[in-house]
Amino acid sequence: MTLVSKYTGQIVEIIYMDRTGKITQRHIKIHGIRGDLVRATCMVTGEPRAFRLDHILAWNCSKIQHNN
Repeated sequence: MTLVSKYTGQIVEIIYMDRTGKITQRHIKIHGIRGDLVRATCMVTGEPRAFRLDHILAWNCSKIQHNN
C-alpha cells in the first residue's frame, strides 16, 4: 500500500514531473492505484489521466472545492 492510496476518492494537489522533466502543479481526483500508476481525473480538464507514482514529487489534500 502506498501513501497516495489513502487519498483514493479525494481531490488532491500534486506536484508532478512529466517524462520531459517539466514540473507542474495539478488538482486531481484519485480513483485508484494500479501497479505504479495513479488513475485519476484532472480537475481542470475533466479528463481521465494516469500518473506515475515515481513522478509525483509531492501531494496534499486539496483545499479547492470542485463541482465535478
